[in-house]
Amino acid sequence: MIHFEKFTLNNGLRVIVHQDISTPMAVMNVMYDIGARDEDPAKTGFAHLFEHLMFGGSVNIPSYDEPLQMAGGENNAYTTNDLTNYYIQLPAENLETAFWLESDRMLSLAFGEKSLDVQRKVVCEEFKEHYLTKPYGDVWHKMRELAYTTHPYRWMTIGKELSHIENAKLEDVKAFFFKYYRPVNAILVVAGNVTTEKVKELAEKWFGDIPAGEKYQRNLPVEPEQTAPRRLEVKAKVPVDAFYKCWHIPARMDKRYHAIDLLSDILGGGASSRLHQILVKEKKMFSNIDCHHSGSSDAGLLTIEGKLVKGVKIEDAERAVEDILKQLQDEPVQDIELEKVKNKTESMMAFEDMSVMNRANSLAYYELLGNADLMNTELDLYAKVTSQEITAESKAIFRPENSNTLYYLAEN
Repeated sequence: MIHFEKFTLNNGLRVIVHQDISTPMAVMNVMYDIGARDEDPAKTGFAHLFEHLMFGGSVNIPSYDEPLQMAGGENNAYTTNDLTNYYIQLPAENLETAFWLESDRMLSLAFGEKSLDVQRKVVCEEFKEHYLTKPYGDVWHKMRELAYTTHPYRWMTIGKELSHIENAKLEDVKAFFFKYYRPVNAILVVAGNVTTEKVKELAEKWFGDIPAGEKYQRNLPVEPEQTAPRRLEVKAKVPVDAFYKCWHIPARMDKRYHAIDLLSDILGGGASSRLHQILVKEKKMFSNIDCHHSGSSDAGLLTIEGKLVKGVKIEDAERAVEDILKQLQDEPVQDIELEKVKNKTESMMAFEDMSVMNRANSLAYYELLGNADLMNTELDLYAKVTSQEITAESKAIFRPENSNTLYYLAEN
């Protein structure tokens, strides 16, 4: 059970406090309800660009890292299609330094052509290195565009195309910041050796005066139901053929989510999973194969992907995958196999909760989903999943007309 207290400032900033006196450290986590899905389709990659810009100095603090390092702290950030998250860990006695730093960059970044130019270059290099020149680097650009026709999950967090970042203008960047990076769109979690009383005092002092901003009302286009299979074949200079297939699944807060999560583990969660046991160990068709899902806030994708053993025909590999999916649809999962993936999920969640940093991040994320207390009740939802639900989900998801297949072939 993770205990926490919650309050909201007058400007709409939600604050969650989780006390853990067993550590001398404190964590501050600021999560903004803004991700790549909220971008203008003609100006993508901004949410991720912002993650970089937020370290380029704020209105009253020219250097972010220097004072934090002097206070014995470390920090990082990440962006997804659904959210942007910033976090700091430092000795609890220096907690106010974190409040000072984070409140100043929520108040306003130090917008300047120089900072934008530096970070634009960094992001463009990242785009080239990871997505254009790396083997298989463009797989998810291609797969998203194949699987989505309408919803903004069509593009990755890095952006749809390099030119969108190259052409980012200072006024675009400013408008993006003041639309989304406001107290009313943020969740602040403070965890570790802290008290609610002290956090309240510091939150009022440092964040209380920041203008609330307008609550962002998300109104994204809904992806229509897929009615026919889609396929794409790519040839590139890669070491071996690779197979990717994905299917549409419901959103993160759908009641079917937990059954689908366990289903993906049965298929591809590690060395004892069905895909690995049959296709890697027994049939030796794949050198590795995995099944995972996006877990995204809006309706997402469940994916099976693997690298083929040289000499194996990709059509044969696909048939072998389909046979495993058919078995899952036709024969109920045995209780022992279902219990095993439930236990694995439980131990993974328990392991994650050991770190104060992870607990702070999870509290922010569950609050973003609708209620921080979900962190304490989610395990019960996994425990209730039945073998019949796994079969039902297999039949609902693994339909040919719901599938998107990508053959990524090595040029001879």
